[in-house]
Amino acid sequence: MKNNQNHLQKGLSPRHVQFIALAGMIGTGIFKGSSDTVSLAGPSVAAAYFIGGILLFIVMAALGEMALVYPGLNVQHLIHKAFGSRISFIVGWLYWINWIIVTVVELIAAGSFLKYWFPSAPLWILSFVCGAFIVGVNLIEVKYYGEFEFWIAGIKIITLVAFIVLGALILFGLLPGTSGTLSNYTAHGGFFPNGISGTFSAFLVVMFSYGGAELIGVTVSETKDSERVLPQIIKQTVVRVMLFYILPILIICGIIPWNQVSSAESPFVQVFSRTGLPGAANVMNFVLLTAVLSAANSGIYATSRTLFTMAESGEAPQLFRSISNRGIPKNGILLTAFFILCGIVLSYFTPDQVISYLMAIPGFTVLLVWIAICAAQLKLRQTYKRRPAFRVKGYPLTTLIAILALSGIFLSFVFGGGNRVGTTVCLIILAVLMVLSFQAKHKR
Repeated sequence: MKNNQNHLQKGLSPRHVQFIALAGMIGTGIFKGSSDTVSLAGPSVAAAYFIGGILLFIVMAALGEMALVYPGLNVQHLIHKAFGSRISFIVGWLYWINWIIVTVVELIAAGSFLKYWFPSAPLWILSFVCGAFIVGVNLIEVKYYGEFEFWIAGIKIITLVAFIVLGALILFGLLPGTSGTLSNYTAHGGFFPNGISGTFSAFLVVMFSYGGAELIGVTVSETKDSERVLPQIIKQTVVRVMLFYILPILIICGIIPWNQVSSAESPFVQVFSRTGLPGAANVMNFVLLTAVLSAANSGIYATSRTLFTMAESGEAPQLFRSISNRGIPKNGILLTAFFILCGIVLSYFTPDQVISYLMAIPGFTVLLVWIAICAAQLKLRQTYKRRPAFRVKGYPLTTLIAILALSGIFLSFVFGGGNRVGTTVCLIILAVLMVLSFQAKHKR
């Protein structure tokens, strides 16, 4: 029997919410994409992650402030409240497309990690198995989903902590058999081997990596006592994700010369193999597998809840407003599963290039969603009926700086000539959504 209340089940605790957001951010972007950013910028990529982290904090602070003033409203609701149905329609579907692509990337990456143990199995079959498993997890009650995500995300967070500790021991020569050196930070062209332009060129992958933080704004409607716990969760999440990116990147660049970091395997595997620990490669491969499955798990959560919210406001078909007797948006999850299947079919035709083709697109879409969040806070602040306990410091200058910086990064990649496939696909998607937003507005 269906739940006719059409309310999402409030089964997520603060630790669930925090780990869902961390899980969305810590996946392919750091474990696999770090080789791309290091090759673009060398050790200076740490500066790109730091600047990206500052922008992330402003976006999250803006989101937290609005969530406190308008309790129970998630990202989609807030953008609708600020700009109406047309902008909300574009941003909502853009966000949904973003997470569909991210989820497909994570699941294909999961299949590629499974190939380490099953080298003769086709990539698409391994990715399909991973996809079926994660879809099944999302069809259970949200409290059990949150518990599963808490533990599976915990594995990769513990691994990152172990990586940081072991890496520091190697860097300072405290591990048996290591002499310790910091020369790789200044050798091979210096800290900025490709100049400031090289550092800047890494921003698109950085944005892809940090994308997922805004999941906290999606989980608000399913969080217990969100007004009390949200500010603390936001602060802790931003600090932790910056540490989990910047410190590992510094360790990778300190242990391995940046121009020797191979894209054929994860830099984390390369560093762990230098510890001489038995079975390090197998252990790390297992962790990489759980990491990308965790990120895909968060992706399916994000897409299904975004569809539910858009259906509530008339920006998506009403069938996605239906809630199962377990309190989950089942139809939204099934639609996501269909598009995951389409993405896995791509890996059948282009198994070697599919991840690099798809990975560029979410970097663009995340930038646009973050700009929309900041712009919504800039507009809604003037209409607040009460003063929230948690507010963006230095308003409106801080929010304006974030909007200008994010817009500058977006435009530089659109007109910069690089990432042509990602740029073209993103602009086409944006144009189609703009046209559809007018039609959707006339239908209501």
